Amino acid sequence: MEYILLVIGFVLLIKGADYFVEGASNIAVKLNVSPLLVGLTIVALGTSSPEATVAILAALEGSPGVVLGNVIGSNIVNITVVVGLTALIAPLTVQSETVRKEIPFAMLAAIVLMILMADVALQGVGANIINRGDGIIILLFFSVFLYYVFEMARKNRSSTVEKVDADTGESWLKNILFTIGGLAAIIIGGEMVVSSATEIALSLGMSEALVGLTIVAIGTSLPEIMTSVTAALKGKGDMAIGNVVGSNIFNIFFVTGTASTVAPIAAESKLFFDGWVMVGLTVLLLIFSRTHFKIGRREGAILLLAYITYLVYIIIRN
Repeated sequence: MEYILLVIGFVLLIKGADYFVEGASNIAVKLNVSPLLVGLTIVALGTSSPEATVAILAALEGSPGVVLGNVIGSNIVNITVVVGLTALIAPLTVQSETVRKEIPFAMLAAIVLMILMADVALQGVGANIINRGDGIIILLFFSVFLYYVFEMARKNRSSTVEKVDADTGESWLKNILFTIGGLAAIIIGGEMVVSSATEIALSLGMSEALVGLTIVAIGTSLPEIMTSVTAALKGKGDMAIGNVVGSNIFNIFFVTGTASTVAPIAAESKLFFDGWVMVGLTVLLLIFSRTHFKIGRREGAILLLAYITYLVYIIIRN
């Protein structure tokens, strides 16, 4: 029964995020917002909403080990599987602003998380805990990112923004209903995923952190995979890369910040290796992006191979 509930929960998460992104993106287009900005904000928020829902519910239900595993695991999946698979389908062109500002901001987010996790090493205390004070600090970083995004929108960095008549396309009411209905499905699906995944983990002798790094991370990253692949096939590579970078920033600053403010999160010592893998992969993404401002099929294959290697390692480690 738990496996059935897990699958149903994932279906609700994926379809909910799909409707949420579609409705919110249509509203953004009607408001004349650039594709990159849509990817960095609305699409990133929509595809990160499963991680946020899972993390907050896990914190409330006393399963904090799932939270950090989910965040770190999802970011690793985003960089390796989402970017890798999307680049294999259609090479991604990366804008210079993304290379100079947004990917470094994602790297900063990863390093901030690693520092706040390292209480034993830095403060000599008995356990690594991201407490409510840390959560507030993380949310302050998130507010800085939002300020940057709003400034970028104000300056209208996009060179070409297609004007859209508000009366064309889907109706405002339909888009609003898609957005609200999608969010509701995400919340319900998140509840089902957390409870069923935790039960399965205990029955199989798996740690909460491993469940977060694998089952939950891959499941909650499916919206990113679907959205980025679809964007690449439609020739909107900037939205695809913006989705990944924005989602990683949202996952750390918004998801971890909110969840740790709700309830303190204990960090298992094993997660430090996974955290540094996340940092290293972000650096690798920056290097690939800076080479020719494009992530091609070769880079995509390297990223996918990196994830397969990492997945085999953490399963053996458990």
